[in-house]
Amino acid sequence: MELTVQKREKLGRGVKKLRREGLVPAELYGKGLENLHLSVPLKEFRKVFKEAGENTVVQVLLDGQKHPVLIQDVSYNPVTDEMESVDLYQVRMDEKLKVGVPLEFVGVAPAVKEKNGLLVKALQEVEVEALPTDLPHHLTVDISKLADIGQSIYVKDLAVPEGVKVLVSLDTVVVTATAKVTEEEELKMRQAAAVGAEGVKVETEEKKAEREAAKATAEAPAGEAKAKSDLAKAAPAKESPKTAKEAPKK
Repeated sequence: MELTVQKREKLGRGVKKLRREGLVPAELYGKGLENLHLSVPLKEFRKVFKEAGENTVVQVLLDGQKHPVLIQDVSYNPVTDEMESVDLYQVRMDEKLKVGVPLEFVGVAPAVKEKNGLLVKALQEVEVEALPTDLPHHLTVDISKLADIGQSIYVKDLAVPEGVKVLVSLDTVVVTATAKVTEEEELKMRQAAAVGAEGVKVETEEKKAEREAAKATAEAPAGEAKAKSDLAKAAPAKESPKTAKEAPKK
């Protein structure tokens, strides 16, 4: 796949005019490469991006020279959803890359079609490492192997091309056929959750009462001691036996 681009001088607000002319501002960068400001025909780029995605090498043609690149990132306008800018990363053909390869689910799962199961996709892509020329466009997941409820397809079950190293655990689940939850089961789960929440609330209130009781018990001795002290201060002082005796008569 090839994509013809050209250098651009317009930066900042000047790119609005490019977009009106059917062009998309792009940045080309990579190891040992000076950052280049480019413009890409929107219509042509859409076709290439649809086919290549972000994990297939595209040859960018610039001033008669070819640059092997990966489409690193595409930015969209949040309101109009139109492409606003593109990042292109130049790769070395002799250097391995780590990229996420999308999964393509094919076939029909008997567990879903015949046994009213539910298909749960745990992964949408798998990270791999490979030379640029060995990077697969996607990895195929044949869900027709899911014959019974509870069966799963794992990463180790995927057909991975030679020269490609999978960087996630081979025992990672890709997709599973599970039983559908009936309305009655869903109601029971909600009721159980409500009862659990009420139990937590009651337990919390009980613990609060226990804490207040413990606090009152701890403060009681201190209060009694203070009361005794106050009574002692208020009572008249007793005369000693010596001062209580009558003075001798003269």
